[in-house]
Amino acid sequence: MSTSTALLTADLVGVAVFAASGASAAVVKRLDLFGVVFVGFVAALGGGILRDLVIGEVPPLAFADWRYAAAAALASTAVFWLHPQLARLRRTVLVLDAAGLGLFTVTGTLKALGAGVPPLGTCVIGMLTAIGGGLGRDLLTGEIPVVLRREIYAVAALAGSVAVVALEFTGYAGPVSLAAAVLLVFGVRVVALQRKWSAPVAMERGLRRRLTEDRAHEGGSSGGYRRGDDGATGPGAGQV
Repeated sequence: MSTSTALLTADLVGVAVFAASGASAAVVKRLDLFGVVFVGFVAALGGGILRDLVIGEVPPLAFADWRYAAAAALASTAVFWLHPQLARLRRTVLVLDAAGLGLFTVTGTLKALGAGVPPLGTCVIGMLTAIGGGLGRDLLTGEIPVVLRREIYAVAALAGSVAVVALEFTGYAGPVSLAAAVLLVFGVRVVALQRKWSAPVAMERGLRRRLTEDRAHEGGSSGGYRRGDDGATGPGAGQV
């Protein structure tokens, strides 16, 4: 399989995955068939359209190649009809979104490199390619975009984009290493969700002080943060 064929295949897989993610979110909001397909289309192709406009490729590939729109529409329609069989729909949305994040990070970064964008700009474009569709999906379904919340999302995409650029400039950008970069983004996102990792948020000084006092009061009243005679810690030890 040639590099161009592999890149096209990965791109279409990413489109289908992000479309399924967007369609699943639309199903949760009880949108009709058109709404589900439209949200799936935006989630799948919004980041790619933004990428192509930034690097000056017009019309964007999403409009120039019918396979992209067809993949998004088919995946969204399949989710619309099959969603009763999907268990734990929210978890499915998050896993699909993490997979699409990894795929689009890699393909977007490679396309920016091919367009001659410098390394720093390439990393930013790779990240925007990955998060653009999810941003549109969340806005259309009335959610605060994930990228603007505390969750590790854009940071995972940026890390993957940096990894792809590093592999390209060191001459190790083969199929296996690029697949590893996809898994890196996917893994960071999934682990962040499971362990509830988050970026720091600005907090008013008074609110921070009240929270600190409340936690100290809870710890003092329950004794849950004291170390026992056997050296074991009680419930809540190590929490912040």
